[in-house]
Amino acid sequence: MTRRRPSPPDPSLATARIPLHAPALQLFPVIHEDDELLVLHKPAGLVCHPTKGDAYSSLIGRVRLHLGTASEPQMVHRLDRETSGVMVFGKTPAAALELRQAWELGLVTKEYLALVHGAVSDSHGVCEAPLGKDEGSDIAVRDRVRPDGASARTRWWRQRVFERPEGTFTVVRLRLDTGRKHQIRIHLAHLGHPLVGDKLYGPDPDAYLGFVQRRLTAEQRTQLLLPCQALHAGHLWLPWRGEEREFTSKPEPWFTAFAHGETVPWIDDPFDPLRPGP
Repeated sequence: MTRRRPSPPDPSLATARIPLHAPALQLFPVIHEDDELLVLHKPAGLVCHPTKGDAYSSLIGRVRLHLGTASEPQMVHRLDRETSGVMVFGKTPAAALELRQAWELGLVTKEYLALVHGAVSDSHGVCEAPLGKDEGSDIAVRDRVRPDGASARTRWWRQRVFERPEGTFTVVRLRLDTGRKHQIRIHLAHLGHPLVGDKLYGPDPDAYLGFVQRRLTAEQRTQLLLPCQALHAGHLWLPWRGEEREFTSKPEPWFTAFAHGETVPWIDDPFDPLRPGP
């Protein structure tokens, strides 16, 4: 497949047409829909898989509400709970099978934007640190760089360094050549530039447990700076019906506001599975 040219610098840091934080009662913004595909913008903070909450507390639950109770939508890839951006669903078993085959053959390209701590010095680079389970952590879902881990490759480009009262930050554009769990987050932390707002791989090892146990302190919120990790899946390319399709989604306004030096208010989790739907 022809290698795609890198996108121009800072391609998506314009205000998205959704509120500062997507309302919990809005199912999701639809990017494209036809008889076979549903392409949508997953809001930051919304978990993909079903939870103990109601149908509104997960993305797949909301997709079923959107398509109707008789539908059988299939999620062929996922994003972390706090990552926003483009996701594709197969509306039929046949479409889902074709989508999975495209992923397995490496024919799908995803591009992300990230806001990271510190000034990234190089203009671009590649991280190939292998990843595996962090057996020394009390958090079961946490992975780390380890010599015996699975191969992982992340390409990145520095977009812009900017200053805020809290310090220096960088906008980074990334593409994945492998799809390991938490790959971008771990690789960025390994390079010394963790994601802004990352509770699992940021500077405070207790922030993740504080969040899931609903006991984040004011000090932890101040250190995190953002209520969600600043990672956005803005572009997705895949071959479909004889042509390469491109789907795009702009970062959410809180992401753009932070990158432009504006104050982003902390809000309680609008997608908390313990919060009832409408």
